[in-house]
Amino acid sequence: MESHDHLFKVLIIGDTRVGKTSLVHRYVHEKFFKCYKNTVGVDFALKALTWSDTETVRLQLWDIAGQERFTSMTRIYYKGASGCVLMFDVTSTSSFHSCQKWKEDLDSKVLQVDGNRVPCILLANKCDLSPWQVSKEDVETFSKTSGFIAWMETSVKDNRNIAESMRILAENMMANQSAFGTPENQGTSFKLSSPVTAKVANGDPCCSTMRNLVE
Repeated sequence: MESHDHLFKVLIIGDTRVGKTSLVHRYVHEKFFKCYKNTVGVDFALKALTWSDTETVRLQLWDIAGQERFTSMTRIYYKGASGCVLMFDVTSTSSFHSCQKWKEDLDSKVLQVDGNRVPCILLANKCDLSPWQVSKEDVETFSKTSGFIAWMETSVKDNRNIAESMRILAENMMANQSAFGTPENQGTSFKLSSPVTAKVANGDPCCSTMRNLVE
């Protein structure tokens, strides 16, 4: 049977120290570290998912720096994105309030081929910590009014809802690809009901700092 690859660029955005880099390492390498250096510009990693017997979904994860001095570069970083993860820290009110700015910036700079916004999922990270400084009701309201496909409580430390949230995003991107047509270098069919088997591409870590790799 002919095999098909589907490649999607996925942005990971949000304020600094909300857990973006930890999310990427947990999801791609199945590892968690307590300490990370702040991302400079953008880092990237590749996650390969076995979508069906004949299809592989490859997620190119772009970990965007959360520091204010890098936000002027987001138009370049966002180019060609198919989906997005927006994260905040449930113990930080300011990181939640900043999500409005991040979402508006995303929606103003990248659109799908039909002119609609790219699918974006909102992650309330560090849900293992207490007390929350943000109410779930406020998160629910913000998610609905801002056009997110969903929001989920996550804990990168405890590996809670990481694969599940990425699965939801991947399903939305696959559905959009089917609806809008498929580029020649990607597959032409998909099955949303197929189980996902997660694998690290080539079995090797693939995160590296990007400075000159953006077009």
